[in-house]
Amino acid sequence: MTKVVVNGNLDVALKKLKVKVAKSGVPSKLKEKRCYDKPGVKRRKAKEEMIRNSRKRKRNDR
Repeated sequence: MTKVVVNGNLDVALKKLKVKVAKSGVPSKLKEKRCYDKPGVKRRKAKEEMIRNSRKRKRNDR
């Protein structure tokens, strides 16, 4: 359970809560569970993501 202490400013507390929830990975897990993907589709997506991330790393290393 993600908790945030509110010290007067509700907007700041809401922003901190959103960041904590995003870092915990809950939205991405919900997105994955929304529909069934075949194992081949999962592998293909994972491979594309690995290629994309490696290109980003190469671009940042320059």
